[in-house]
Amino acid sequence: EFDYSGSQAIKALHEENIQTVLINPNIATVQTSKGMADKVYFLPLVPEYVEQVIRAERPGGVLLTFGGQTGLNCGVDLQRAGIFEKYGVRILGTPIDAIIDTEDRKIFSE
Repeated sequence: EFDYSGSQAIKALHEENIQTVLINPNIATVQTSKGMADKVYFLPLVPEYVEQVIRAERPGGVLLTFGGQTGLNCGVDLQRAGIFEKYGVRILGTPIDAIIDTEDRKIFSE
């Protein structure tokens, strides 16, 4: 599911001549196939490693919703730690507040 949607997102970004950097610990996915992303980091999707990639690559933005639940959780942790603001990284797609709200069952039910 998120492998397919992530692959489609990479293709769409390439059509717009936007460079892509992918973090994915699983080498057996479509996303990590040669020729998909411009750069691939085979690292765990945890804040410590993601911050290292952000520091090295200096992306203008990130798409959190293509990393499954792990990507969403990591993105929320990075937001709360101020990492995106520290490096001037915009969250593209679903706003971070919406992600946080949907993760909180009480807020989501209201």
